[in-house]
Amino acid sequence: MSKKHRNRNWAPLPPALPADAHVIDDHTHVASVVPFSEALSHEAVEKGQDPVPVYSVDELLNQAASVGVEGVIDCGCELPHLMTAIDMAREHPDRVHAAIAIHPNEAVLHGHRGAPGPDGLPVRYKPWHDIPFDTAMEEVHRLAVTYPKQVVAIGETGMDLFRTGKSAKELQRQAFRDHIALAKELDLPMQIHDRDAHQEVIDTLLADGAPRKTVFHSYSGDAEMGEIAKKNGWYLSLSGASSYKGNAGILESARIVGLDHVMVETDAPYLTPMPYRGRPNAPMMIPYTLAALADYLDMPIETVAKATRSTTHEVYGI
Repeated sequence: MSKKHRNRNWAPLPPALPADAHVIDDHTHVASVVPFSEALSHEAVEKGQDPVPVYSVDELLNQAASVGVEGVIDCGCELPHLMTAIDMAREHPDRVHAAIAIHPNEAVLHGHRGAPGPDGLPVRYKPWHDIPFDTAMEEVHRLAVTYPKQVVAIGETGMDLFRTGKSAKELQRQAFRDHIALAKELDLPMQIHDRDAHQEVIDTLLADGAPRKTVFHSYSGDAEMGEIAKKNGWYLSLSGASSYKGNAGILESARIVGLDHVMVETDAPYLTPMPYRGRPNAPMMIPYTLAALADYLDMPIETVAKATRSTTHEVYGI
């Protein structure tokens, strides 16, 4: 099938993890899976393909549970979506936990301070971007304090020099520093978004002092960066991208830091693991990522699953 007519439908459910090796999706956006699959379904129908099933949040969580993904950390990283993650956690106690922040690319849009990046996309402002960044950050702080049972992390924060141009780099760095300070103030783990900004992120963490538990979500570094993470006690969260061709450095970094500093995630609705790249992603796809990591480490998937679950519990206290 050509790329124009690629299969947009859901991948088959992976084999279920053993009952004693259930895991938690370290970073996902479950509510976003619904409109994403609706858009894919519309695209499929236009190409003469079968429609893509659209599952509710409850259905997505139940499908995840059926294959051994017992819970998720859902990330709200735009001002209007902070409460989306928190409400999901309130509605599904013990199954959903929230991480909240102002995404690096969002941070520079607040107050209309954005700059086009290498991705070539135009800067587009939404109504909530009229609100200054400092005010948005105050809301992150307020919600984290108001909902301590639901909010288990500050994130995703960090730097992204693919979507945001260099002229706004220092604005983005300052927003990152504000999140670092908040995570340390509240003694919460911090989830980092790092895209085309490895050195900038590392330099900022070392200059400001990283939170006690710092997690690189959808880690994309090489073995050299893995050594830096190990030296500093930082955690790596591997998404489906770790299974893509040419990304062996991600898997080698997992070996370097050790499984007591590795977790797994989907970052749904994107980054579906191989061999289903390009299809919709959801927490139920986690076992495919675990399988790729287990294969690289030449270890049973049960061993890797148990280790990542233990690390997730250690980091977030859930």
